[in-house]
Amino acid sequence: MKQLSGQDASFIYMETQRAHLHLTSVNIYDRSTVDGEMRSADIRQYIKSRLHTWPAFRQKLDFVPLNLDYPYWVDDEQFDPDSHIQQLALPKPGDWYQFCDTVARIHSEPLDLSRPPWDMHIVEGLDSIDGIPGDAFAIVARYHHSAMDGASGSAVLYGLHSASPAHDADPQEETWEPQPGPTWLRLLNRTALNSVRVPLQFTRAVAGTIPGISRTVLRNLLEDIEPPDKVPQTRFNAAVSPNRVCDAAPFPLKQLAGIRKAVVSGATVNDVILAICGGALREYLITKDELPDESLVAVVPINTRTADDAEASGNVIGTMFVPLFTDIEDPLTRLRAIHEAAVNAKEATDPISPRQMTDLTQHVPAATESVAARLITGLGIGYRMKPLANCTVSNVPGPQQTLYLNGARMLRMMGVGPVLDGVGLMFTALSYNGELVLTISSCREITPDPEVMAGCLRSAYAQLRKASSIRKKRRASS
Repeated sequence: MKQLSGQDASFIYMETQRAHLHLTSVNIYDRSTVDGEMRSADIRQYIKSRLHTWPAFRQKLDFVPLNLDYPYWVDDEQFDPDSHIQQLALPKPGDWYQFCDTVARIHSEPLDLSRPPWDMHIVEGLDSIDGIPGDAFAIVARYHHSAMDGASGSAVLYGLHSASPAHDADPQEETWEPQPGPTWLRLLNRTALNSVRVPLQFTRAVAGTIPGISRTVLRNLLEDIEPPDKVPQTRFNAAVSPNRVCDAAPFPLKQLAGIRKAVVSGATVNDVILAICGGALREYLITKDELPDESLVAVVPINTRTADDAEASGNVIGTMFVPLFTDIEDPLTRLRAIHEAAVNAKEATDPISPRQMTDLTQHVPAATESVAARLITGLGIGYRMKPLANCTVSNVPGPQQTLYLNGARMLRMMGVGPVLDGVGLMFTALSYNGELVLTISSCREITPDPEVMAGCLRSAYAQLRKASSIRKKRRASS
């Protein structure tokens, strides 16, 4: 029995009927690398044989009465793996549009929190997708955000895959016996202990941030720094519906790294990703005649794990806010500005590190956090107040080696993230084996044409690459 952290629990408390807080991974496979036949039933059986590699596959949430304390992960004594694994096939011709529509429909549905909060859909019939061989299949897997973040999801990825096509499935543990969950009396006893312990930990966490807060406030006063609150109101800052849409654009990781090295000294691949998103948003909003004079701003999740909790499950993340400079037309000037802004954002958070802010959320009393989350979502504060950001951009580095699912070679890996009231657009960058895929997640009322946004991503990348190529040639000739 393991208790959720405050940050883990926040993803439960913030969930609404319109905004479901789960992560969806989308992996596409080539079954031609399998020695012999590979049917959907074989895929299902293989997945079942690997569930012991991640404890949360068999665990559900046990809530404390009245939400007086954070929930616990407990073994599900009625765990039935077959009920978590579904099979479906795309209608003919099985093209990219149909696939994205299917992924969006799966992503739109809420997860059942009365059982282990995950499921997988084996999707057959990917017969007419550019760059994907016929008879390919995909696994669309959903995991509740309370159980993992992007970094901790790697444990699930490696548990289900291997680096060799000759890998044989491990037998499912025959000796697994679910441990009975705690009684309400035991939960209330723990709650009583935590009611004393948590406020003390919260006080220590706050005390650790006070010097940083003081330095930040003093620096802003002395340098007359304008607070980063000039975020324009856009179509993305509205209430979301439960009707998700998604699309994606793949890019060669080597080319992104080349742009990074050639243009701005010290720039990162993440800066290039932000520049592509900024260029895409600029182009998309121009087509709608909605481009504001002010730059759009992205909220960027940060992995705050240290060496001590590198293997920790659940969520250990912070955030920073980075302007995307959608008011700048030139792609190289935009990239340079984003790089400088990202450096400044990191420096601004150094006195109050993302890790310290994460520690604060871990020690907020559960009842306080639960009530606050429900007030925010219930009153619509997320989209009725002045926007804090226009979109989310999350970059999760993935494995740079070929992975296999019981012999089937993984061709592509994508991630679809959640959206919230007030921030109804998310870009998820996921890299695998030399390719980075930028996936768009939104709702139909906010982004009715995700294929247009995907085209804008490809256009922004092409402009950035062309401009960087011209810059390289000028440098070489000078």
